[in-house]
Amino acid sequence: MNALFSFQQQGFVHLDGFLPDQELRELQQHLELFIREKVPGLPREKVFYDQLGDARSLKQIQTLFEFDDYFHRLMFGSRFEKLARELLQQEVIGVNMQYFNKPPLTSQPTPAHQDGYYFMLEPNEAVTLWLAIDATDEENGCVRYLPGSHQQGLRPHHPTGTIGFSQGISDYGESEKTEDIPIHSRAGDLLAHHALTIHRAEENRSCSRQRRAIGLIY
Repeated sequence: MNALFSFQQQGFVHLDGFLPDQELRELQQHLELFIREKVPGLPREKVFYDQLGDARSLKQIQTLFEFDDYFHRLMFGSRFEKLARELLQQEVIGVNMQYFNKPPLTSQPTPAHQDGYYFMLEPNEAVTLWLAIDATDEENGCVRYLPGSHQQGLRPHHPTGTIGFSQGISDYGESEKTEDIPIHSRAGDLLAHHALTIHRAEENRSCSRQRRAIGLIY
C-alpha cells in the first residue's frame, strides 16, 4: 500500500528498513554516547525515569537536537523531514526529537492517547515519526494503532499518572482495545502516525529486551 494513502486512510504507515544497517549502528553509537555523557547534565524536565534515581530505568529524553549536532542533522534537512513533508502534503516545522524506551521489568503501559492533545495546534496537523532502534513485538511493548481514528477528531483526555504520558483518553473502552493493531517492527523500521491517530503500548514484559526508539515530531 502506498505510504501516503495508508497514512491518509488509516492514520499511520509502517515503512520497513527505513534506516539502513550502517546508519542504524551509527545512531545507536551516538545515542549510547549521548546517554552516557550528556544525560547526567541535562535539565531535569528533559529526562524521565520509570524509577527516579535508577539510571537503568531511563524511559524518555526530550529535544535531543538541542544538545547534539548529530541529532540536529537527523532532525532538520534530513530524510525524516522530507518524509514528514510528503505525508502532511505541506511544508513542516520540526519541533521535537525524543528518545523512548520501555526498559525490561520496570516499564509501565503507555495509555491510549492522541499526540495532538499535547500539541494544541489549530488545525491539528502534525506527524510523529517513530524509528525502532530495537525489534518490537507484543512481548516488549510494541506500538498499537486504532486504524482510522484520526478521522474522528480529538477525544477527551484525563490525567493518567504515567510519567512521560500524563494524559490519556478518558473514554477508551475495552472494545477499542480489541480493535487496535499491534505493529511488530524490526530495528531500523519507521512508523509514522497523524497527530490525531489513537495509539498505545503495553508494558515491556521481557526479562532482558529493551524497546528503544527515536520519535521525531513535525
